[in-house]
Amino acid sequence: ESAIDEVSAAVAGGVWHAGHAEVFHDRGFGEAGMGGALEGSAVLVAKEGVRRLEAGDYAKGYLDLLAKLTTVGEVTEPMFLDQVRFFGSEAGGDYAILVVPNRDESTILATGTLVVERKLIHGCGRGGHVEDVVVLPEARGQGLGHRVVSALVDEAKSRGCYKVILDCAEENKGFYEKAGMRQKEVQMVRYL
Repeated sequence: ESAIDEVSAAVAGGVWHAGHAEVFHDRGFGEAGMGGALEGSAVLVAKEGVRRLEAGDYAKGYLDLLAKLTTVGEVTEPMFLDQVRFFGSEAGGDYAILVVPNRDESTILATGTLVVERKLIHGCGRGGHVEDVVVLPEARGQGLGHRVVSALVDEAKSRGCYKVILDCAEENKGFYEKAGMRQKEVQMVRYL
């Protein structure tokens, strides 16, 4: 039985305890178990694979997940639905928002976005921009961040991108290096 299966069974049976965090630590998931799971907390176990963002993800905590990364602002359900419809349209075809739900599809645990930039250089090539990668703290330690980044890179390849770039905080550099990225140049910003 894997550590994730063990915790899943413990959570489902309502018997999560500190010993489970020790099991996760002993099996290489880090000091705090699965990304900070504490005694009495529910560890959220991921469903296999990734899928595209759906309208119903509004009620599954998608915006709360993004709020772990940055300021979301006031986004009503109708606003969210309009954006999801746009992303699914031909006009929004240069966007791919991928998510990883938990096993029963009640909560979104991880997400990331690919934005495809159409260029005149490189023979009218395309560049992929990875944005908004975040994993719910209670779900960390399952490899979800790497799963999302890998799926976004695959999506960029399938769309004919010649490169994939991203900006990240200095403390996240190691994570992205493990995902096959390397540092190149410097990011600049001017907020409007």
